[in-house]
Parts: sequence; structure tokens; C-alpha cells
Amino acid sequence: MPNQFDVVVLGGGPAGYVCAIRAAQLGLAAAVVEREKRGGVCVNIGCIPTKALLHSAYIAHLLKTSAEFGVEAGSVKTSYGTAMQRSRKVADQNSRGVDFLMKKHKIAVFKGSGVLQPGRKVKVGSEVLEAKKAVVIATGSRVKGLPQIGLEINKTTVISSDEALLMEQVPASLAIIGAGAVGMEFADIFNAFGVPVTLIEALPRILPIEDADASAELAKSYRKRGITVIAGAKVTKATVAKDKVTLEMEVGGTSQRVEAAAVLMAAGRAVNTQDIGLKECGVQLDPRGFIKVDATLQTTTPGYYAIGDVAGPPMLAHKGSREGVVVAEILAGRKPHAIRYDNVPSVTYCHPEVASIGLTEDQCKEKKLDYVAGKFPFSANGRARGTGETEGFVKILRDKKYGEILGAHIVGSHASEMIHELAVARENEYTVEEVELAVHAHPTMSEAVAEAALDSLGRVIHI
Repeated sequence: MPNQFDVVVLGGGPAGYVCAIRAAQLGLAAAVVEREKRGGVCVNIGCIPTKALLHSAYIAHLLKTSAEFGVEAGSVKTSYGTAMQRSRKVADQNSRGVDFLMKKHKIAVFKGSGVLQPGRKVKVGSEVLEAKKAVVIATGSRVKGLPQIGLEINKTTVISSDEALLMEQVPASLAIIGAGAVGMEFADIFNAFGVPVTLIEALPRILPIEDADASAELAKSYRKRGITVIAGAKVTKATVAKDKVTLEMEVGGTSQRVEAAAVLMAAGRAVNTQDIGLKECGVQLDPRGFIKVDATLQTTTPGYYAIGDVAGPPMLAHKGSREGVVVAEILAGRKPHAIRYDNVPSVTYCHPEVASIGLTEDQCKEKKLDYVAGKFPFSANGRARGTGETEGFVKILRDKKYGEILGAHIVGSHASEMIHELAVARENEYTVEEVELAVHAHPTMSEAVAEAALDSLGRVIHI
């Protein structure tokens, strides 16, 4: 049969295309069904273009402070439209890269909206694809509004990250609802391009899933830059006009009102499980709305697997990619290493960056663990002083008796790169002593990791 494959993947994002590539590497005939550009949300209207804009924001900030480094840049002018166009080029290049990988590994690509059918089949338009081994569901997630209070995304005054990534000009002012990773990153971007930003979070602090010390450090940094940060705010009503939005909120028992030219919705994502044939195939959802999977990522219907955002949190591209690899190896008859979901790095790419692994200090307290916290500020790090990037710290939480790394939290420049030393350490069950035994080059930001490990042992050197 011309449309028969070993594996059919529904969704061509970081989970889906990686699954297909690994399956092909293992000798399985693979097909990918994708209605948009290959690479999914992450490559096209998510991770990649956002990081390109964040780098533009970083350059803008750096130029504004370049005089203290002995470089006179003159008057700094910013153009969001130009930065956006560059980010689109970066995204398109990455998407074409995925297309190249599909061809390289001889993976069949079907463009269109796929619908699951019983018998390990996927219908795409008039074609039906049959999988001899499994159908893998990797349909990802989408942004959502708050229609219950009048905040439906209208793409003009109430926008999502999708619209924010395609703007030619910035709004006169912006309120961002949701201070998780997406909200924090766009607050950074628009602030750097001269937009008055108000950041609103319903929970008691911004970056609520991160360690409390990291949240406090970012709140201080953002307020210093002129970003208004309002946490513990319940938006009760929104009045959407042609050229502005008025938000009414309850904050700490008092009423507040915020008016902005536009509102960016960054309060969570909804998974794409509607109208893809789940019910017809007997694939069940869990109480949270994610596809129910077992330890091998197989759904409630044999022969149907789910990976990425639809399979549950953390809703991160790299988590989905690893799940794709694991499922491909299972289908090829291998026994892959189980994913440690408590060791998937979380990163927010604002400035300063935030990266973490494992437990927060509050979680250690809730679990009544006998732990010790070690902390080292970048203000005491020679490399950070030299580059003028002294905001933030490295914090390591260790088990008091055995030295096991329970969690690690980094706020600062290059935190997204530095966290992986500690991810590798936790994956291999290294202790803080073993992390510190590795000689860290001087001067580097990474020396702060060794110093934090030493601090948890009561032996810190440079503070």
C-alpha cells in the first residue's frame, strides 16, 4: 500500500518531527502530518522567533548602556518592525531546516489537518495513512484568552504571542496578563523597544513555578527597568474599546484599574485535542484535559501514543523532543532510558535569564526534607563584573545527609546554558561534592556553580 508506514506522526513540531527522525534512524518507515509549516509552534511562532526578538532587546539595552564600557553609540533608535522581520527570517530558516531533515531521512510529509481513525489510521484530506506499528499524536497546544471576563483575542487590542511576533509597530502601551515564561519574555522585549509595560499575575508572585528567590530577583530587576509588576491580581472585568483596553482588578483587597493600548494574553495554553478523532478511536483524556498515557506514553487505545504538550506537563519543547525519541525507540523494539520528568530544565529567556532543575526551596519545605541551601551571587563573580552582568545568583539545594542535588536555580546572564551542568549531575546522581571537584575555568560565570556547591557545604571561598 502506497500510504502504509511503520509510524505515522500527527503533528510536525519539536515532539513530532524528532520522533519521526529517530524512527527513521532506527529503520522504520515514518510519515508526518502537519497543517502548518514544519517545526510547529516552537520554530515558527514560539521559541525561535521569540529568542531572536529577545536578542534584539538585549542589544538595545546594551547600546543604551555602552558608554560605561567606553563605547559611544550615540542616540539609539529601535525599530520593532525590523527586529520582527529578522526574527521571521530566523524562524523560516529553522523551518526549512526541518524540511531538509525530513528529506534527508526519507520521511513522507503530508500537509493538512489529520484526523485519527480506528485501526491505526490517520485521514488527511482524501488520503488515509495506515501505521503498521503506531500512530503518534503530537498536536501541541495553542494560546487561550479569558472570555469569562471579556478578554477574547481579537488580534488588535487583545492579542496573543502569535500577533506580538508579527507586529510591524509596537503599541503605545501594553498590559500583559500572565507572568510565566511567555509573559516575562514579552515584557522584556517590549520594554526594550520603549513600550510602557504593566505585567499582571494572578498568583502571589511572578514566575510562580520558579524558586521564590528567583521570582524576587526578577521582580526587582523589572521594576528597576521601569516595568510595572502587579502580582496577586485577579482581573474581574475587561472593557475592550477600539483603541484601548481597561482592566479592573482586585489586588490585596483593593480595587485597581489599568488602561493600555493593548493587552497581551500570556496566561497559559490549551492543548490541541479537539476535532482530531480521539473519541472515535477510544483515546481518553485525563481530568486536566491532557491525553491519558501510561509509562511508555501509550494512550488508552493500543497502537496510539501521545507526546509533547498533549501528553501533559511540563509543556516544553525539549521535553516533547525527548518523548519523541523514547517512543520511536520503543516502537523499534529498544528499551530506552526512562525520562526523569523532575530533571527537565525550565528556562525563561528574559534578561536576566532564569533556569532551574528539580525542587524549589518551598517544595523542599513542603516535603519536610532535611536540606541545605547554597547560594552565590554573580556580583561576586569576576567574569560577571567584567561584563557588567552582575544581576542574579546560583542557588543549589542539597540533601543534608548524602549531598544529593535536590534542586538548582540560576538567575543571570547565560543561565540557560549553565543549568545543564547541574542537569547532567542530577541525571547521574552526582553529589555537590562531585560537582565542586570538577575544576571550573577562571574567569567564567560557571564558577558560581562551584561556589554555590561549596556554600551548601559551608566552604564558600569568594564571599
